Amino acid sequence: MDATLVYAKKDKYPSGLIIEAVIWQLPKPSLERPHGFKYRLYCGRNGDCIVRYDNESGKGDHIHYGSREQPYHFSSFGQLVQDFYADIERLTGEKP
Repeated sequence: MDATLVYAKKDKYPSGLIIEAVIWQLPKPSLERPHGFKYRLYCGRNGDCIVRYDNESGKGDHIHYGSREQPYHFSSFGQLVQDFYADIERLTGEKP
C-alpha cells in the first residue's frame, strides 16, 4: 500500500527564494493523519527556513516559522496549499 503523489512543485526565484512542495495521498487515513495526506511544504532562502508545513510521524500537522514551531489545523488539501502560499507572501513580500 503505497502513497500516491498528488502535488509536487519546486520553484527557484531570482531573489534566491526556494519553494518546494510535495503532498501524497495515503492509501487510507490513520489516527496520526486522519485526513489521509502526508505533506512537506517548504520555503527558504540562503539555506534558512522561512516557513515549512509538514506532518512528520509523531508530530502531527504543524508549521515551522524559522526555528519556531506551532500546530496547524488541517481542514482540506486546497486550504493547506492556500495557507502555505499566503504565508510565503506575508513573510517575504513576494507573490509566488
